[in-house]
Amino acid sequence: MTIKAKLLCAVAASGFAAVIATAPAQALTSQECSAKYQAAKSGGTLNGMKWNDFRKAQCGADATPMAAPAAQAAPPPPVAAAKPKAAPTTTAAAPPAAPVITGNAVFPMAVDPKFAGQTPHLQRMRTCAAQWDINKTNNATGGMKWNQKGGGGYYSVCNKRLKGET
Repeated sequence: MTIKAKLLCAVAASGFAAVIATAPAQALTSQECSAKYQAAKSGGTLNGMKWNDFRKAQCGADATPMAAPAAQAAPPPPVAAAKPKAAPTTTAAAPPAAPVITGNAVFPMAVDPKFAGQTPHLQRMRTCAAQWDINKTNNATGGMKWNQKGGGGYYSVCNKRLKGET
């Protein structure tokens, strides 16, 4: 064989190898990808990755493989260390204290007639809102906020009064 023929064969072989190496891999089916996701999820190797991100990164034709040993490793020990931290959060979940009312808040005695054509809920809400605006202008909110977590805000108290629940 001549040197020209040898070079031609070498170039052809290296070109073929390059094409094979850069050819896209076969993408996983939806079922295969789901099984891979569940395995990674139970193995704790998702690192906060959601399904769509996992699918794009691990199941497409250009997916990068996940580390197999980490997926089959036992659950990490920090899970046991996290349990003692849960105790302080349960004590912090106590109901909030009732808001301090200075006593100068003014509440409407009845629903405003200009809201008569609306549903009872909207009648009460808009009546309370109109009085709230007046109270804010006159600095007579009694230290209350319009709406407070756990109830007790101005709207909650006003709504109960208009319903007759006092």
